[in-house]
Amino acid sequence: MITGVIKNKVDKIWTDIWAGGITNPLTVIEQLTYLMFVRSLDEKELETEEFEHMTGEKMEKIFPQSAVGQSMRWSKFKNNDPRDIFNVISQRVFPAIKNMKHGRLPDFTEQGELVEIADDSSSDVQNETAFARYMSDAMFLIPTPQVLQKIITELDDLYEHDIADLDMQGDLYEYMLGKLATAGQNGQFRTPKHIREMMVELVQPTPDDTICDPACGTAGFLVSAAEYIRNHYEDTMTSEQWEHFAGDAFTGFDTDRTMLRISAMNLMLHSISHPEIDYKDSVSKQNQISDKFTMCLANPPFKGTVDAESINDNLKAVTNTKKTELLFLALFLRMLKKSGQCACIVPDGVLFGSSKAHKAIRKELVENHQLRAVISMPSGVFKPYAGVSTAVLVFTKTGAGGTENVWFYDMKSDGFSLDDKRSEVAENDIPDIIKRFHHLDQEADRKRTEQSFFVPKQEIADNDYDLSINKYKKVEYVPVEYPSTAELMADLHELELEITAGLAELEEML
Repeated sequence: MITGVIKNKVDKIWTDIWAGGITNPLTVIEQLTYLMFVRSLDEKELETEEFEHMTGEKMEKIFPQSAVGQSMRWSKFKNNDPRDIFNVISQRVFPAIKNMKHGRLPDFTEQGELVEIADDSSSDVQNETAFARYMSDAMFLIPTPQVLQKIITELDDLYEHDIADLDMQGDLYEYMLGKLATAGQNGQFRTPKHIREMMVELVQPTPDDTICDPACGTAGFLVSAAEYIRNHYEDTMTSEQWEHFAGDAFTGFDTDRTMLRISAMNLMLHSISHPEIDYKDSVSKQNQISDKFTMCLANPPFKGTVDAESINDNLKAVTNTKKTELLFLALFLRMLKKSGQCACIVPDGVLFGSSKAHKAIRKELVENHQLRAVISMPSGVFKPYAGVSTAVLVFTKTGAGGTENVWFYDMKSDGFSLDDKRSEVAENDIPDIIKRFHHLDQEADRKRTEQSFFVPKQEIADNDYDLSINKYKKVEYVPVEYPSTAELMADLHELELEITAGLAELEEML
């Protein structure tokens, strides 16, 4: 749990970087990510050395065993002079990380030239973290030795005194990523944590699932899925399941290499050291994956369009469009295995859009697969950076239909105010949504005037597969009784007399 003290310390680090001239929140996160990774490498090396000391067994090291190689370790340079720290990180550590191979950092010659690590094909590529894979085009942007020393001192203080375990490291990074939510156009990279957790609770991932977010951003959905699995299965997971958890259980794609680095670090801090995090335009011909995953969790980009020539033909066969929010729905269906589940966020326009492409994707979900739920969310959920109305769709890929009744829920509150401040409030429909979704057999008799209800498939088909809740919700009008005309006139006469008396009293005073 992140306390107020930890938040204050993170905010102080943030302010120091801001004062140093780095004002883009995404860049701040990126630079902090590099430093956290540098420290994590040294922590891992210290554990290896301790194991060697206890067992006498020689282990492969991350850092070169030369004087220069050892000087790149966080524990060796953190207390040095600011200029020395700056030179070591910018001239040694950072170039070494960018050239990391097989879990090892390269050494330097006495002249300061990088010594390339031989590309040993027999080495286990799994030793390479996803984060290290995407470091080749990274840039070190911390401007001065003084700013860098402040950050290192403050980060080290956080780790030494406030962060007790890996879970807290993950929470710390989550808090840092939360600052993207107030970062204007950068906000699109993050779905609020409580919404992600709600969606994960709806589909209930297990240790055997293979989970994908093809528009992963900061990998929030993958992290929330991982946390759910650990919370529910940690004590019963086999060694094979743990191996699966640390590696190919989680897959994410993005077209921004900065986001890939951030998402890889986020996963690494949640015990997922070798996820499949790849640079990929998910809806393009570059992505040929089909029938691979048991679960998709995503908040794909809204209102985006892509080059028609690059769109994968099998997606256009389902919904012939350039709109990304429709193409991603077709993509989920293609990438899921049969009986695979998906929970995704869509803009309201997907639910009622009248174009052929809109109708085609809705018909595909209702007729050829099992559309289970449409959860309408209030427009303030993504404030302060977007006021778009959205919904969560939950469906299962069957390829043979299965939709009988679709469950609709009208979420009115998510536990936070729906203005730009997003302060915590008592009203929260999320626990009710989760409880009702997992007991749908008790929803059959709910009326259309209530907050949740079923709509038969045939009725949806008769309405052009419209999935907007307002199409089916009934509003109960309570008649209001007004006073009679005679009573209203009597009241007006009484007011008139009071006004006249008041005016007379004023005139006497003048």
